[in-house]
Amino acid sequence: MTESPCAAMTKLKMPREHKAKICLWADLSFHSMGLIEKAQTTDQLKSVLVELFRLQDAATNPRSAILLDLYFYTVQFCRENGFNREQTSALFSIVKKTHEACTETPLGNVDQCYNYFIDLVFCHAVKRPPFSIDLFDQDQVQLVTEYVVNTYFRHFKLYKYVFTPQMSVDLTLTYVGMPKSEESQEVEQEDKTVHSLETPVEEKTESIQPEVPVPAEADPKAALRAFIRSQVNEEVAQIRQSLEERLKLNEEQLLANISPLEPSPIPRKKTGSSKGKKK
Repeated sequence: MTESPCAAMTKLKMPREHKAKICLWADLSFHSMGLIEKAQTTDQLKSVLVELFRLQDAATNPRSAILLDLYFYTVQFCRENGFNREQTSALFSIVKKTHEACTETPLGNVDQCYNYFIDLVFCHAVKRPPFSIDLFDQDQVQLVTEYVVNTYFRHFKLYKYVFTPQMSVDLTLTYVGMPKSEESQEVEQEDKTVHSLETPVEEKTESIQPEVPVPAEADPKAALRAFIRSQVNEEVAQIRQSLEERLKLNEEQLLANISPLEPSPIPRKKTGSSKGKKK
């Protein structure tokens, strides 16, 4: 038994705002960080992450392989910038929670995810216990923001495409007074055939004359059907155009949020002697 579209939409998660919390030791515990620090090579680090997050099928499952790369490069970024155990554990959970917020719904939620990520970063950069802690300084906050924006949010749609189910819309319209479709006519014809087989032989005295199909030109409602079809096609085209405009607008807003975070070029200092005015 198939679900109705309304029932399917009720189960679909809508984009929502998330509340940021301190996530130190949430995904990488103190013991797990010890295992990660012991891993010296790339293969050793990946094997530790595979065991910690049960990604043994990374060789055959594309989703597990993508998650493994996401986790590996996050830890690698922390190593390159000299983060300690606490900072590495916190940043790892920030990236993981941002990814979970992105993939919880197939609908567009880039604004909600970006705001959630910024709240998580500041939740670990401002000393205001028990709501936030000062784990990252100002320079580290800028490094973390630039890294996540340039790696994760630049490929936001790709992550959503891989980790969320694809949605399709089936549109069915029923009009009062319109002739029945061919499928319903075939079902009624089958019912009549079964009923005629169940009746006694004595009652089958009348000869059955085949129905003469009505040509399409003689159908008085063909023009109405064509008009309705054209109107529906126009509405679908308008809906598709509006969706494309919204996607383009969301992409422009994301690029506008990313551009202030990119490092600006350092202006060159002008050299030369300046002469003062004589009185």
